[in-house]
Formats: sequence, structure tokens, C-alpha cells
Amino acid sequence: MDILGWFIVIALFVIGMAGAIYPILPGVLAIYFALFVYGWFFSFADYTLWFWIIQTLILVVLFIADYAVNAWGVKKLGGSKASIWGSTIGLIIGPFVIPAFGLIIGPFLGALIGEMLTGSSPGKSLKVGMGSVLGLFSSVLVKVILQLAMIIIFFIWVI
Repeated sequence: MDILGWFIVIALFVIGMAGAIYPILPGVLAIYFALFVYGWFFSFADYTLWFWIIQTLILVVLFIADYAVNAWGVKKLGGSKASIWGSTIGLIIGPFVIPAFGLIIGPFLGALIGEMLTGSSPGKSLKVGMGSVLGLFSSVLVKVILQLAMIIIFFIWVI
């Protein structure tokens, strides 16, 4: 049972880290769930109130940052609400429509189209599309760092 427990915990950590890059995967929720899987298979005794406070705080920050950082990239370069919505929609459907590059092209095209629908010039729309890509890369970086922090804190706490 120990091997199965560790296999599931590690698999959830891997899924979580992949979710930092691929938005369809549950990301931080997989990592958070791994904490419970460890407790169910081994023991919740290793966790303290501070452990849960820290992990939950990181989880909340990640949820907020995931949306805020992407919107920031679009807004930073003058994007409208339509371009933020377009970028978000492109982020979700892009990987399905264009498997290899949809993660980057989807938000770019979504923001570009969203901005053009508001009547912006092609130049400004292109700039906003680039902002969505900047926001995406910034969001991925923040997610990777914070999710790694969650995993490292877990191992420090249980070992």
C-alpha cells in the first residue's frame, strides 16, 4: 500500500506541474489533493495547522494570480474587457484546435479578435495580442514557482 500511496502522490504532483503549463489539467488542485492522498495512505499527523494555512494560502494566491496575471498582460498593453475574454477563451480552446502551438496562438488570437471587435486598430489589437502572450508566460512562471513551493513544503514537512 505504501508504494501505491507514493505512486498516487507523485502522479498528482506531476499532473499538477503539467497543469501549470497546460490549463486544462487541474494544476494546483492536483497538488492540493496529493496532500490529502498522503494523509489517507500514511497519516495526517505530519501536518500541522501552519502547514494547512501555508498550503491553502498558496492555493488561493494561485487561483487569483492565474486570472489576474493573464488579464494584467492584456491590460498592460491597453486591452479591453473583450480582449481579456477573448484571451481566456483562446487559452481554453487553443490547445484543442491547434495541438502543438494552440497554448500560445489561442490566447493571442483571442485577444487580437476581442480587441478588433471593439473597433481598435490592427496595430493596437496586435499589441494587445502580444500582451496576452506576455501574461500567459508570466502566469506560467508564477504557477511553476508557487506549485514547486507547495511540493517542497510538503516534503520538508513530512520528512
